[in-house]
Amino acid sequence: MTDLLYSEAEDDLRAAVRALLTDRNDPAEVAARAEEGTPYDAGLWKLLAADMGVAGLLVPEELGGQGASHREAAVVLEELGRAVAPVPFLTSCVVATSVLLACDTGSPEVAGLLGDLASGRRTAALATGFAAGPDDPGPLAADGTPAGPRGTVSAVADAATADVLLVPTAQGLYAVERAGDGVRVEPRIPLDLTRPLAAVTFDGAAGTLLAGPRQAAAAVRQGLLAGAGLLASEQLGLAEWCLEETVRHTKERHQFNRPVGSFQALKHRMAQLWLEVVSARGAARNAADALATGSEEAPLAVAVAQAYCAGVAVHAAEECVQLHGGIGMTWEHPAHLYLKRAKADSIAFGTAGAHREAVGRAVGLNAPE
Repeated sequence: MTDLLYSEAEDDLRAAVRALLTDRNDPAEVAARAEEGTPYDAGLWKLLAADMGVAGLLVPEELGGQGASHREAAVVLEELGRAVAPVPFLTSCVVATSVLLACDTGSPEVAGLLGDLASGRRTAALATGFAAGPDDPGPLAADGTPAGPRGTVSAVADAATADVLLVPTAQGLYAVERAGDGVRVEPRIPLDLTRPLAAVTFDGAAGTLLAGPRQAAAAVRQGLLAGAGLLASEQLGLAEWCLEETVRHTKERHQFNRPVGSFQALKHRMAQLWLEVVSARGAARNAADALATGSEEAPLAVAVAQAYCAGVAVHAAEECVQLHGGIGMTWEHPAHLYLKRAKADSIAFGTAGAHREAVGRAVGLNAPE
């Protein structure tokens, strides 16, 4: 039977990541950097990726990584979700790394890039739209040539800070230097300012072909599947913070000489939210475990997790804003960061509706035409 409880090693990893984020990721500073258009914290990323070693969790030891699994990566994402930390762990260490691991790791180009990502020396981003899901990767770059890809891909998450872009085309998967000639990255204004989006145009960009068309398509799907599955853990962490912060606030906030949290209507709302968060934890842990074990049920587990956790995160963030009253609506309070991250995450790697359709197909209940 699958054990979804956290192991001692996972608890230790959580404690270390949470301690670092508590010390180095002040929500007020995150909001200020986001407003200035520079949310990415290179110092925090170095501490997480290189010094703590979380960048290489999914990379085997023989390729320079930690040889851990999606379960450990999920724990890190729970903590990053709790802190709405502006670091590229999901896009680089989960999605891009999973794409590369699904390619030929015996290739010097693939192995070298995986080693760089695992060490934290470089980051990578998959050049697909942030809304692309495992069953719908969206439009690819217009063309692939022996020299590299051509075309434009919009709404690529963390493209502006990535060192390498993994570009799927009809001719295969290319690795392209983000700062190289023939690459133009145009930042877009996202709802979630802590995870920047950009349109990326390739025009005569020099690239290295990593995989042919068939292998590239399978690798991209595996990367997006891992991204969708572990995004549920980020949504879980976000929802947990919102619930805990709301309970804390309603215990301290008094009206009519009583804590507002003692009012029955608010008790019911928070109790309902607690039930949703507990259920989300089960769904997210199941998806992470299915990915970690390579289960045949992984696509179904991921679809269930995203179909459920996306809505829970949004609901938790909305309740956090509302039950904080007027202060929850202000820029100074971090509640708005969580609401925007939750809303943006709800369409990342496929909408909840798309994942419900995937669940239906998996059990033979196709949606009507």
